[in-house]
Amino acid sequence: MPNQEKVTAGVDIGSSTSKAVILVGGKIASYAIGPSSVSPTKTAHLVFQQALSSAGIHREQVTYTVGTGYGRAKVEFADENVSEISCHAKGAHHLLAEVRTIVDVGGQDTKAISINKSGLVMEFAMNDKCAAGTGRFLDFMARSMGLEIKDMVQMHFQDGYPAMISSMCSVFAESEVINLINEEVPLPSIIKGLHKSVANRISTLIRRVGVENEIVMTGGVAKNNGVVETLENILKCRFVTLPGNVDPQIIGALGAAVIGFEKDQSLQSRTENAGNNRGTQQAQF
Repeated sequence: MPNQEKVTAGVDIGSSTSKAVILVGGKIASYAIGPSSVSPTKTAHLVFQQALSSAGIHREQVTYTVGTGYGRAKVEFADENVSEISCHAKGAHHLLAEVRTIVDVGGQDTKAISINKSGLVMEFAMNDKCAAGTGRFLDFMARSMGLEIKDMVQMHFQDGYPAMISSMCSVFAESEVINLINEEVPLPSIIKGLHKSVANRISTLIRRVGVENEIVMTGGVAKNNGVVETLENILKCRFVTLPGNVDPQIIGALGAAVIGFEKDQSLQSRTENAGNNRGTQQAQF
């Protein structure tokens, strides 16, 4: 198979969702997103097969696979495992070469990453073990109000001022939300307050690594325009939109697949050079 048709894959096993991306010649051919299960190994096989089927590609055609995410060690068919920080940096840089600051807000953690012009990680900051400022916190709050995340996003843009949510602990924040509802505070105001609390937490991490040039948000929470807008207001900046309607949840898996593509090209180049050297030596003999 020629270089431009090389097939590589990235599999990102996250705490809430798992993703797989298939690249053909370094370009996205397909991807799959599914819920993570109690068995990361089974989840990895399932989401990988879904992406392969969508691309019409067989497993034996994949020349290099990279696993990432918290469950990366369970991607037993991967040729290599790489940290999600490096993969999100590589994936974002692959799509947006001008970006220097990335914030990944996933199910249970948040990562702010600073990269150089080559896409290499220069600095990063992560939240603590608490779920505050993550997708899981917002999911919990939505269920507490009998809503879905899409409902919260719609209500965020309705009239109203953000209600004060002082606690970022899920249990205490739920009590605050219940009290606000009992006081007949409008839901849009409560939701704006929750989004502001989350955005404040995320912005603290971003400021630790610094905002340079463009900034992009990845992970599931990047789909929540209410959080994105609030972050833009807090940081006084604009977030870059991913090109081509690329789903922000797949950036880690995309970066893993790109790393696989680069590794595969490097291995082939070394093999070809070694063959050329042997040929030269034989000719000289």
